[in-house]
Amino acid sequence: MPEAVTQWKWMSLAHSKDLAFGMNTKTIVTQKDLMVQPNAPRFLREGDRMNFSGKIANLTDKELTGQVQLQLIDPTTNQSVDGWFHNVMPNQYFTVPAKQTVPVTFNMEIPYQYNKPVTYRLIAKAGDMSDGEEAVLPVVSNRMLVTESLPLPVRGNGTKNFTFEKLVKSGSSETLNNHSLTVEFTTNPAWYAVQALPYLMEYPYDCAEQTFNRYYANALATSIANASPKVKAVFERWRTTDTAALMSNLQKNQELKSLLLEETPWVMQANNEAQQKKNIALLFDLVRMSNEEAKAIGKLHELQSSNGGFVWFKGGPDDRYMTQYIMTGVGHLKKLKVNTSNDQLNDMVKNALPYLDARMNEDYEFMMKHNKGKEDSDYISPLHIQYLYMRSFYPETGVPGNVFKAYNYYRKQAQKVWVKQSRYMQGMIALSLFRTGDVQTANNILKSIKENAIHNGEMGMYWKEFTGGYYWWQSPIEIQSLLIEAFTEVTKDMASVNDMKLWLLKQKQTQNWKTTKATADACYALLLQGSDLLTNTPEVTIDLGNTVIRSKDQQQEAGTGYFKKVFDEKQVKPEMGNIKVTVTNTSSPTGGGREGAGAAAWGAVYWQYFENLDKITPAATPLQLTKKLFVEKNTDRGPVLEPINEGQPLKVGDKVKVRIELRVDRAMEYVHMKDMRAACMEPVNVISQFKWQGGLGYYETTKDASTNFFFGQLPKGTYVFEYPLFVTHTGTFSNGITTIQCMYAPEFTSHSEGVHVTVE
Repeated sequence: MPEAVTQWKWMSLAHSKDLAFGMNTKTIVTQKDLMVQPNAPRFLREGDRMNFSGKIANLTDKELTGQVQLQLIDPTTNQSVDGWFHNVMPNQYFTVPAKQTVPVTFNMEIPYQYNKPVTYRLIAKAGDMSDGEEAVLPVVSNRMLVTESLPLPVRGNGTKNFTFEKLVKSGSSETLNNHSLTVEFTTNPAWYAVQALPYLMEYPYDCAEQTFNRYYANALATSIANASPKVKAVFERWRTTDTAALMSNLQKNQELKSLLLEETPWVMQANNEAQQKKNIALLFDLVRMSNEEAKAIGKLHELQSSNGGFVWFKGGPDDRYMTQYIMTGVGHLKKLKVNTSNDQLNDMVKNALPYLDARMNEDYEFMMKHNKGKEDSDYISPLHIQYLYMRSFYPETGVPGNVFKAYNYYRKQAQKVWVKQSRYMQGMIALSLFRTGDVQTANNILKSIKENAIHNGEMGMYWKEFTGGYYWWQSPIEIQSLLIEAFTEVTKDMASVNDMKLWLLKQKQTQNWKTTKATADACYALLLQGSDLLTNTPEVTIDLGNTVIRSKDQQQEAGTGYFKKVFDEKQVKPEMGNIKVTVTNTSSPTGGGREGAGAAAWGAVYWQYFENLDKITPAATPLQLTKKLFVEKNTDRGPVLEPINEGQPLKVGDKVKVRIELRVDRAMEYVHMKDMRAACMEPVNVISQFKWQGGLGYYETTKDASTNFFFGQLPKGTYVFEYPLFVTHTGTFSNGITTIQCMYAPEFTSHSEGVHVTVE
């Protein structure tokens, strides 16, 4: 029965076989004449000073006088720990008027190094009446294992210096204890594109786009496997010995993450990605690949209608965009010199091209009819531009004479209005014009695109318009992939191409490429220069002060060249914060070494240490956190928020607003943010739920000592989160810190500083 002074209705029902029934209702009140009601916090934190409060209720018609006692007990030994907790006045006298309550408080200090829960017993006695209540409270440590990280992005050959400021200065703290120092490095991230290929093969829906991408993945995999014996050997190692390469990024480096994967909402995503990577062994089984190719082409043939167009799902109408997408994909494979000689596939191409030519001609005739026989001076849609780009892959199949007028009109429109188009459309126009003889306009378009680009040493070359959207021409991964193709083919500007490939790979570092379209286009762009990127194996030397790590001395993952080295607490020294990374290529890829000179590699250093919460200083990586506390006060102008400064006292009953400002400089996925709180604060939001705020969706869940936020997707930008708390106890309390970490790339982690809260 719940311990509350309330009235409960007790209802009973009895019935016989012939449905005669009787019913009875009684009321029960769960109360005693003398009742003690403790107001215990959810938890205690080492080092806090607090006033443990409660109240004594007198339900009789006369005044009661008696004694109340607080007992603190170690539940593991059943021994008193009043002395440890400085519970110096465990017995107090009270007098309660009739039908009233009085408060009682006990001063206590939570000891350091206690490391166990504590049982409290609050017992009140008055004459022959008594009442008591007992419960167990967790005691949480005031020290925290903090993970500081320093990303190590490197471009090409050469040496780059990094300084881990906090590690260098760590010797100045008397309370800091080192736990470990971990170095990890990936020498050839281009292999992450290959590891993503099974995602194309495995998608569960039998629509035209995904059926084609199954064929695309198998054809691409066959080409990669046959490209070089070295590449084939990597797949064999993954399948037999180097199985860690096939783990999901969400599953790797659990010891460096703030939260176990099992405690997040992303267990299924991790399992799915791991399964996709494991299936890479199946994907690169050459016998299986040829069977899968034939199966995918057969299914695709079933999705082509009699007029040559492909339907999205079987039984639906022919879909012009889907047909153009599939024909473009076949064109991509031809560009990559992938063997596409298949009679059934050739027949599909022969039927699809006239279908698309006819649709363009219909659009032209429709425009002429509604424009009184005159050509519109400003009429072209993304679908028309996609057609021009797709058609440029098939110069051997000329445009029919009856369609040439329409084709020529849309080509001229593209030459005229390219300035008004999106980056994706501009890239398609540049490629289609370049392949059909207009080299000057194509170069002008790419010159304009390059002038508007953002250049960043770590992130490479990209565009500020990369924000995503609802339409097929607004996906950042697909846009970047197409622009890589344009710069590779039209200007042969390999420096820009390498910068753009770097951006594409950096997206894979913090995100799981989400769609089959994005994955297919990214693989196409990264492998556009053949397999040279994959066969390139740089040697890396990392100097941590006087300690040297060489990649050739480490056990490297096949393909990606990933390795990890861990130093225990006795080996960690402040001088290791002075870091030097040197990269030398053992093989120079095609292109006079230029591609190798700009190829990306990345890694990170993780420093883990124990420190008192109130001595932790803020850390900033590409994730930046600021935590502020405000007290809400009612005025004649309505509620007003006043900032709480260090040492400024609060009062019991105050409404406190926690404000967390988060800045993130790149899109990330699977991000966890944990906000700790003082033992004197009680949350208002206690129901876990999914929330939307400013276009950002996240899951918020409240625990006893913290509030947790889970972001499936966290776009680049600045976000502000607020939630309310009420002050419930007096004393001095540590309020903890706020931490945030990308679970997909744990090197991106940050935290706020620790603060103290005083309640009078």
